[in-house]
Amino acid sequence: MALAGRAAFTSLFSRRSAVIAMVHVQALPGTPQHCLPLDRIVERACAEAELYQQCGVDGILVENMHDLPYMRGKVGPEIVASMTRVCSEIKHAVKDIPMGIQILAGANVEALAVAHACGAHFVRAEGFVFSHVADEGWMDSCAGELLRYRRSIGAETVFVLTDIQKKHCSHAVTADLDVCEVAKAAQFFLSDGIILTGQATGSPADALEIAKVKRVVTIPVMVGSGVTEQNVEDYLGADAMIIGSHFKAQGSWCNGIERNRVVSFMERINTLGGNAPPKCGVTS
Repeated sequence: MALAGRAAFTSLFSRRSAVIAMVHVQALPGTPQHCLPLDRIVERACAEAELYQQCGVDGILVENMHDLPYMRGKVGPEIVASMTRVCSEIKHAVKDIPMGIQILAGANVEALAVAHACGAHFVRAEGFVFSHVADEGWMDSCAGELLRYRRSIGAETVFVLTDIQKKHCSHAVTADLDVCEVAKAAQFFLSDGIILTGQATGSPADALEIAKVKRVVTIPVMVGSGVTEQNVEDYLGADAMIIGSHFKAQGSWCNGIERNRVVSFMERINTLGGNAPPKCGVTS
């Protein structure tokens, strides 16, 4: 898949700097904050996905963000089953929009299995190359295991998009490596795309770093945190922008989506990119 480079991934979307909106699934069964029946969790996730589609975003990324505190590198069968149910229902509700899956924290094999089962287009994978210390503890690289697993289950049409020097982590152990060297290593290990972030959820990524990385790799380079209506122009050189916090009430990932924020953002990017206006209107 990585050999296809940037063109294969960007062909999923109608714009060069694609807007990928986050669906933060409510806490799933077995996690400390779980409180809603699974049917209600599914209903809420589908409603968010449908709102995003109506507002003209280019793709969605479904994530178990509320499953705090996260497991390190694996999750139980109850999470895999629940995410498969949620993502299958979303795929049915919004058939015409590319969908990705991430299962925290670093449960990349499980995310790939869910994506393959429900027909998703990509996964977001942590810890693809080089080790680091995350909130959950030490995370080892997973490229070899993950891509062999993808091959073994016949999921080679699912793109594996990989964070490098990701947020909420310490990278002191690889402090001697420039971000461009890490990006080149990810490409060498057959990543289908690179994601750059700020220090935490909602924190802006370094636009200069994104430009530097794009010059040294041929696979897609995306920004994975901190994009807002006010700074979006800084990131138009990225192949995609993954946006969650900015679309939520008060700009906080844990709140509900505000339609007005999505509409206003899409109007801004459509103006900058010369695309058609969003499909939905602002409601009072």
